[in-house]
Amino acid sequence: MLSNSNLMKKSRGISKTLYVLTHTETYDNNHRIFSGWRDSVLTKLGHQQAEAHAQKLKKQDIDIAFISPLKRTRQTLKHILKFHPEIKIYADKRLIERHYGKLEGKSKPKYKLEHSDLYPIYHRSYNTPPPGGESMISVEKRVLRFLREVLVAMKKQKVNAIIIGHNNSIRPIRKFFEKLTTKQIMTTDNRHKIFRYKIRL
Repeated sequence: MLSNSNLMKKSRGISKTLYVLTHTETYDNNHRIFSGWRDSVLTKLGHQQAEAHAQKLKKQDIDIAFISPLKRTRQTLKHILKFHPEIKIYADKRLIERHYGKLEGKSKPKYKLEHSDLYPIYHRSYNTPPPGGESMISVEKRVLRFLREVLVAMKKQKVNAIIIGHNNSIRPIRKFFEKLTTKQIMTTDNRHKIFRYKIRL
C-alpha cells in the first residue's frame, strides 16, 4: 500500500497531452496566395498529408479537438476522426488565421515583386498589420486567451486535447510552451509537424 507522501508524488507526475498542428495544404497554399480568412479548401496533397497525420495519431488518446471556423481545419480533423470518432469538437474563432486584410486573395510572389519594400513587413512583421488586417500582436493576444481556457479545461476534465490551427495562430502557442523569442516564432515554419506538450494536472 502506498503512503500518503508516495500518493502525492504519484499525483504530481500525472499529465495529459496537448497535440498541436496546422491544417494541411490548401489551394491557396499551393498557389502561394495570401489566404488569411479566405475559406480555402485542402488540395489532394493536403488530404494525403492529413491522412499521414491521422496515422501518426491513431494510437494516441485524444478526447477533445479545438479547430478554427475555417473549412481547412475541419477537413484536416476529418481524417483524424476516422481513428477517433468519439472526439468532442469545438470551433473557436480566436484560433482563426491572421487576417491579411486587403492582401487576402493576392499572389505572394507578385506582391513581393511589385512591393519588395512592403512584402517582408506585411508578411512577417510582428507589430505592423497589413492594410485592413491584423498584426501578429493581435493574433497572439487572442490565441493566448484561447490557450489559457484550453489548459484550464484539460486540467479540470483530465483530458487529452488536439488543436488544429493555422501557421500564424500556432506561432503564439509554440512561443508559450517552448519559450521562443518573437523573432524565432516569426521565422519558423509550423507546417507538416505535430507538436506535443505535456500538461501537468
